[in-house]
Amino acid sequence: MVLTLWVFPGYTYKRRPVELIWSDMFQTRDDAKAAEKQIKGWSRAKKEALIRGDWDRVSELARCRSRNP
Repeated sequence: MVLTLWVFPGYTYKRRPVELIWSDMFQTRDDAKAAEKQIKGWSRAKKEALIRGDWDRVSELARCRSRNP
């Protein structure tokens, strides 16, 4: 796999260096975009649990939110 990075003035340009803290593989680009959109809607606590790989906590936080709409 070849990865090409284009540097242009954008949101993260002035916030460098940017560190990748979580990644996953998806079958299609649409699947990846759907996952990104879903994760963007999560609470900070749930995102931090995802980064740690704490799937029990991710599930717990999902249940808590669904109980208190």
